[in-house]
Amino acid sequence: MHEMPESPDDPERPDEEAGASRVESHERIFLVVVDETEEMHNALRFACRRAQHTRGRVALLYVVEPVEFQHWLGVGRMMEDEARQTAEQRMQALAAEVYQQTGSMPAVHIREGKTAEELLALLTEEPSISLLVLGVATGKSDPGPLVSYLTGNFNKTDLRVPLTLVPGHLTPDEIDALT
Repeated sequence: MHEMPESPDDPERPDEEAGASRVESHERIFLVVVDETEEMHNALRFACRRAQHTRGRVALLYVVEPVEFQHWLGVGRMMEDEARQTAEQRMQALAAEVYQQTGSMPAVHIREGKTAEELLALLTEEPSISLLVLGVATGKSDPGPLVSYLTGNFNKTDLRVPLTLVPGHLTPDEIDALT
């Protein structure tokens, strides 16, 4: 897991050893799973607005899927390194966007594995997360693989936080009006 350091000028966050993060027990944490879809931006905006209005905080999860290329070990490692670098760049850009919208830096988690498995593991490991926010795909009968998994045959007792689904067709103004 990769944690992004807190903003040094954040008065509620004292300096801590080795970049470890401590969350106030009453602080609401809104987790958004980062991917390359348009609907993810709606989930992010919703989470930012809710965090802003409740004095909560946003957390971002990016899961680097395992590379299936096994013919040449060196090529597979290069592909993994590139995927990791892409994830870090994407998270830096989104962290800046969250900071701009909320005034606080998000908690950043970068993991390697299968998205659903890593999401559930993070929710188990981080009791401070209080809400999962996902965007729902538009124009398809499939709302997206993670939404389908979490609302389908998945054992719902494994999900310990409420799940908020944000329709992908909402405009930024409509999201702002809802939050």
